[in-house]
Amino acid sequence: MYIRKIIAAFIAAASCGTVLCSCGEQAEDIPAVSEDISEVTFANGSSSLFEPADGWCNGSMFNVTWRKENCTFENGRMQLIIDTDSKGGTVPYSGAEYRSKDFYGFGRYEVSMKAIKNDGVVTSFFTYTGPSDNNPWDEIDIEILGKDTTKVQFNYFTNGKGDHEYLYDLGFDSSEDFHDYAFEWHKDSISWFVDGEEVYSVNENIPVTESKIMMNAWCGTGVDGWLNAFDDSSLPLTAEYERISFIPFDE
Repeated sequence: MYIRKIIAAFIAAASCGTVLCSCGEQAEDIPAVSEDISEVTFANGSSSLFEPADGWCNGSMFNVTWRKENCTFENGRMQLIIDTDSKGGTVPYSGAEYRSKDFYGFGRYEVSMKAIKNDGVVTSFFTYTGPSDNNPWDEIDIEILGKDTTKVQFNYFTNGKGDHEYLYDLGFDSSEDFHDYAFEWHKDSISWFVDGEEVYSVNENIPVTESKIMMNAWCGTGVDGWLNAFDDSSLPLTAEYERISFIPFDE
């Protein structure tokens, strides 16, 4: 990772804990560690600062039900998995979403991840809050579309208003190795970075509401013009994440 902060407090003791999922059920026996949000890794499994979504579907373009079982931790990495839904949900597939328990504001957000290469899917890192949090819909996105993993899409929403998509040519295939993706959120601008280099910025109608840090992997429906039709011939599909970082700005 290209920006480093000294970790104020880090407890490296692993434990088998209980994580509360978004649906209110308990996800038992997920290894957890307490750590500083400035450097979250998965050496000891799930972070105590995050939780997997479980048992519900976003609806609309999302053709997955979030399942905690699709969020796994192996070899010091997190895996977000797209597969068929064996639990008989309202849609045919299952996906994974991992999100912070707390809300964060202006600062630098960074992730090291390896995307899924497959028509019809999205691998993401973003901030989000909305009506489910009794907030306006504010969001800042880094999304890699599986139909072309040599590009990354940046976007943001302010009080539900989006249409700010920007597609950046990476110059490499993001499904072949881990790379660092980041954005710096200021009160009057957002700048996006790839492997430490600033590649795009905006300065109009910037979101202001503290949000959760989120990652997900999902397949779409009804959005073939954006993602291409979902190809389910190679399930399961796996996106991988090495580390997450948030460094606050004093604004």
